[in-house]
Amino acid sequence: MDFFVARQPIFTKTKDIFAYELLYRRNQDNIFPEIDGDVATTDVIVNSFINIGIGQLSNGKPCFINFTERLLNIRLPSYFQPNEIVVEILETVEFNHGLVEICKELKNQGYKIALDDFVLNKENPYSYPLLKLADIVKVDFRETTAKTRQVIEYFSKRFHFKLLAEKIETKEEYDSAVKSGYEYFQGYFFSKPIILSTKDVPEYFQNYFVIINHLSKDEPDLDKITELIEQDLSLSYKLLKLINSPAYRPASKINSIRQAIVRLGLAELKKWLYILSIRGSVTVRSEWSNEIFFNSLVRAKMCELIAMHVNKQTEASSYFLTGMLSLMDTLLGQNMEEILHSMPLQENICEALKGHRNQMKDALDLIISIEKGDWEEFSILCTKVHLEDSIAHSCYYEAFEWAKQLIEEP
Repeated sequence: MDFFVARQPIFTKTKDIFAYELLYRRNQDNIFPEIDGDVATTDVIVNSFINIGIGQLSNGKPCFINFTERLLNIRLPSYFQPNEIVVEILETVEFNHGLVEICKELKNQGYKIALDDFVLNKENPYSYPLLKLADIVKVDFRETTAKTRQVIEYFSKRFHFKLLAEKIETKEEYDSAVKSGYEYFQGYFFSKPIILSTKDVPEYFQNYFVIINHLSKDEPDLDKITELIEQDLSLSYKLLKLINSPAYRPASKINSIRQAIVRLGLAELKKWLYILSIRGSVTVRSEWSNEIFFNSLVRAKMCELIAMHVNKQTEASSYFLTGMLSLMDTLLGQNMEEILHSMPLQENICEALKGHRNQMKDALDLIISIEKGDWEEFSILCTKVHLEDSIAHSCYYEAFEWAKQLIEEP
């Protein structure tokens, strides 16, 4: 039996990760609109805490989990440690006396309460007691008007709960939410680079010394050196930038990291690694950049695995590079076309990264559908790339584990 859980980060204003929301996926036989809420939540819990392991998913952060009325009534949240979860009450749950009493119990036990997609119903007398008990109120910026949000923002100051802005997709929405007092932010950050930006790709400089060590051997292993560089988003990006400088610019376009290494030469690569290692030793990383780095690795590996499964073995390195570089616009806060202009990449890779339809873009979109928890789109894209849902599940889990192992290795 397949098991599958996606996660979406929730950020603070300082770009730290506050928590993750765990998103549901059952199997290829289910149609998304007909999923039972009780089944969805219990599957998320079983897969997260048992099959995968909550530590593997959360990195020590609390996890937002949606709870239906029935699961709240049987006190299911109390089966878990208060520091592990945030009890997210779905907008479909009826606000009544029983719900207020349950929330009081959970609060007394140390749990945090979040109200999902909240819109104030002034006709319901239980709305106000629940707002008083809430730690966090999630507000959907796609579905609410400014006037509706102003009411919720007023009560956040009165009742002292924190606001979480959902589905933030533009800089204007983000700036508006910050100005209005929102503390937390959730949305397609990785797909919309304009919201958050940094000046440079954070460097994982400990990798540099490992590669330098391999380069210093009498017979350097080019395959191993290529593998190590491919696992480092920062170094991959800088290598491609370097190879495109006037001193090294190749006559033909690059379609893999290995090709870039050969063009540059091992001696020249070693020299630049020393320079980067000195610079990288003082680079400060944030949780936000760490999360993007991790997701870049997941995307790269899954793109490669998709290529292998759909008989594109000879293009697997190009698929890998497409996934690896797909979040560079988010990380740098620049337009993807500007970034690609500085790298001598093959045209089909550039086209995919710029959003133009081709097979690599379809593979990338499949991964993004998982990150968004858009399971209808996920099934459509699996069909489009000729990959069974169950195989896609396995690929994502394998890529996730591969990336996590790389991050955790000293």
